[in-house]
Amino acid sequence: MLLTLARSLAAVSALALAAPALADTLVDNVDGLTIDDSGAVKRFTGLVFDDDGKVTTLLARGEARPRTDFLIDGEGRVMIPGMIDAHVHVMDIGFGALTLDLSDTTSLEDALAKIKAFAEENPGRPWILGRGWNQEKWGLGRFPTAAELDSVVGDRPVWLERADNHANWGNTLAITTAGVTAKTADPAGGKIIRDSKGAPAGVFVDYAVQLVGKVVPPPRPEDRDLAFIKAQEVLLKYGVTAVADMGTELVDWNTFRRAGDAGRLQIRIMAYADSFETLDTVAGPEPTVWLYDDRLRMGGIKLYLDGALGSRGATLKAPYHDDPGAKGLPLLSPAQLRNLMSRAAMDNFQTAVHAIGDAANNEVLGAVEELSETYKGDRRWRIEHAQIIDPVDIARMGQNGVIASMQPLHQTSDRLMAEARLGPDRLEGAYPWRSVLNAGGRLAFGSDAPVEPADPFAGMAAAISRTDAQGQPFGGWFPQEAVSRETALAGFTSDAAYAGFAEGRFGRLLPGERADFLLVDRDPLLASPDALRQTKVIGVWIGGVKVKGE
Repeated sequence: MLLTLARSLAAVSALALAAPALADTLVDNVDGLTIDDSGAVKRFTGLVFDDDGKVTTLLARGEARPRTDFLIDGEGRVMIPGMIDAHVHVMDIGFGALTLDLSDTTSLEDALAKIKAFAEENPGRPWILGRGWNQEKWGLGRFPTAAELDSVVGDRPVWLERADNHANWGNTLAITTAGVTAKTADPAGGKIIRDSKGAPAGVFVDYAVQLVGKVVPPPRPEDRDLAFIKAQEVLLKYGVTAVADMGTELVDWNTFRRAGDAGRLQIRIMAYADSFETLDTVAGPEPTVWLYDDRLRMGGIKLYLDGALGSRGATLKAPYHDDPGAKGLPLLSPAQLRNLMSRAAMDNFQTAVHAIGDAANNEVLGAVEELSETYKGDRRWRIEHAQIIDPVDIARMGQNGVIASMQPLHQTSDRLMAEARLGPDRLEGAYPWRSVLNAGGRLAFGSDAPVEPADPFAGMAAAISRTDAQGQPFGGWFPQEAVSRETALAGFTSDAAYAGFAEGRFGRLLPGERADFLLVDRDPLLASPDALRQTKVIGVWIGGVKVKGE
């Protein structure tokens, strides 16, 4: 059997080596649309790409078709550019698919039952790892506890990441294995949730996560390779052909490089390093060149200024409505933020700053204004999430080339929680997509996967309606902040490419850009929000090569 397998692998390798180079290909009989150079929608019925996998010609209805080496009949289907997710965590998507997923649980009891079943089905795993829990979704009104985890798994450490990636929940064995006790101090930018006696209760917020996380066995290289394969499968299923990977670790970059060297790197990755150590090791004195035919580049760094709204780590100008003693957890001082942004700008690296609360957004806008006096040119300062912006600060979003990298599905998932955290009088600047545009700002849309599903069509539906998959709330949540279908499409294609300095390479179906395209079963500019969420991806091509489909 091993000999047969070896022969099969050798045959596949020989076929790959013997395959001829791509030649000019006409994709005809399509209902095509893309964003053009002016930001408007351009429609076409045929497209030609060359042997480099780049678009050469768009053809209108009735226009003569050139003679090409190959022909693909689109059968009248809708052709759109490959979707770009402007904010994901690639390896977390893959590991999330390989570990315990609690994102669909609707109560604490539901989650505990799922954790118990997973542990019983995987007796050989030394740690039970997973993600996706959300006490707000459960209606719990508090954080879950270690004792509750102990009731279902007590013989092995359990360590579970919250849905927003800003808190973890552990059982007693995980906490004691890490040596965390009542005497352990909260780290700067972190918080240990404690019981009435001061002992760790089970949940660790933001930088406190590392108190336990440091003893969790790291994945092996082969585990990382498998997780990356799973991540690509998930993204391609949704029609996502390119991403901005936020917080790329050195081991992540090495995983991407192994995939590229082996010819397994299909999606395009705009990598933002997790630290200057990673940035210096990978890129050195300047952004890397584009590798693997525009599939991989490290051009910037991800900084964290605050935490998340759900775990009350987002920094607010006024106290939380549902916790008057809290205003969030600042993760950098104003001086630290400016020093880090300046260090990146000196070597022409782009900064992407995580800022969720209105205080954090005010702070990063102030830093941009100050640094823009020194660092001229096209900087494209990115603010990741930009969820809560004081209305007095929104005009500043249109200055100094700021890009608001926002995730429409966060608005639908967080709506009730945001109302509880902020109260009724502070919601005017919540998820303010239209206001940012009206102020002259630029948007880039993403999912924050695996925090939300990496589904750009669900994201577009939320962006144009401000409603969730159940159509709630009726008429939309602050519907004046909805955007047009054209803006939503650009947010997930051309504008997302622009946000990563990738314009002209991919993101549009225009001559000279990569032939990354989808065939789908409906026109996203004509579909209702509900119909848009039901979009079926029929085929996916990246650089003119079909990577998924019938």
